[in-house]
Amino acid sequence: MSTRIEPFRAIAISELAHRLKAEGKSVIHMEFGQPSTGAPQAAIQTAHAVLDSDAMGYWESPALRERIVRHYQERYRVEITPERVILTAGASPALLLSMLSGFEPGARIAMARPGYVAYRNTVRAVHLEPVEIDCGPDTRFQLSASMIEAMNPAPAGIIIASPANPTGTILPPDELEAIAKVCRERSIRIISDEIYHGLSYGMPAACALQFNESAFVVNSFSKYYSMVGWRLGWVVAPADRVELARAYRGNLFLTAPSLSQHAALSAMDCEGELQAHVETYRVNREALLEALPAMGLNSIAPPDGAFYVWADIGHLTDDSMAFCERLLRETCVATAPGVDFDPVNGHRFIRLSFAVSTHEVREAIARLRTWFAAQLRR
Repeated sequence: MSTRIEPFRAIAISELAHRLKAEGKSVIHMEFGQPSTGAPQAAIQTAHAVLDSDAMGYWESPALRERIVRHYQERYRVEITPERVILTAGASPALLLSMLSGFEPGARIAMARPGYVAYRNTVRAVHLEPVEIDCGPDTRFQLSASMIEAMNPAPAGIIIASPANPTGTILPPDELEAIAKVCRERSIRIISDEIYHGLSYGMPAACALQFNESAFVVNSFSKYYSMVGWRLGWVVAPADRVELARAYRGNLFLTAPSLSQHAALSAMDCEGELQAHVETYRVNREALLEALPAMGLNSIAPPDGAFYVWADIGHLTDDSMAFCERLLRETCVATAPGVDFDPVNGHRFIRLSFAVSTHEVREAIARLRTWFAAQLRR
């Protein structure tokens, strides 16, 4: 089985954007899901205090694990033990630990297409087989219980994400429950990527653990907590896989960053500040949803959560990478090529992140409005 993986093409777009910025251009970064806000003030204050008083070292914070346990109790009414919470250097290692400890080499892992680029690439890298299922507007770009039930043979596992990247769509609780039921009946292990929980603009996202206690649940402080550069995440591992997941974590990564763990504990109690960020994203989302159709971008996935717009540009191009590069060079607005998230149909889509400031969103709309109008006149 080949372990060859494809590049994350949005990184190349970002590198070009930074070169243009170094040349003095006014670049707006909408290519990554990176909040423009920093860590909560209490987290930063805690970090300063720790730097002055603690040499730190290899460590996993018992207090932070307990606080995450309380988070699941309060938000989802789910009871877990601290032992099941494994702190990692971001969500990417948490995803990797889930795959390594959840499946044997060669296992088939199903996932929605479009979906986050690292799902299929990480699956391949660890000698698993990705099975991408084309998901469109009829299922809101998400896997459905009926899709999983129809798979023959059944996969060993599935990856779900709600809110999803790149579409922002959320699985309704009843559909997530139906998926969990099918997976129990067919002995399919769930990996639920819940990194965008807390970022929703209507119904909140349900947690997979509410319906399936054997699921791996991945999360991070990068998105809702606005702590991208602190590189801290976690995985809630199933009871029968905790020991193995911890063995992999210890051998591959030792521990998560100590300073980040101290800061994150404070960040979890900054609800008012964090909700203010969500309201900024809500304003940005509404501005884009109002402006983009007038530019000819009429086919957009419903961004229920996260901070992305997944837009069809098939009337303008069949090469989303070249399109994003040209758009960046001519407007200095960086976006992500759809081919990252969907190698089959993504050549006719782009993803825009509205995690930037509202001022930047308004400036981007002004630039894009002029640029798209010129494209439509060609």
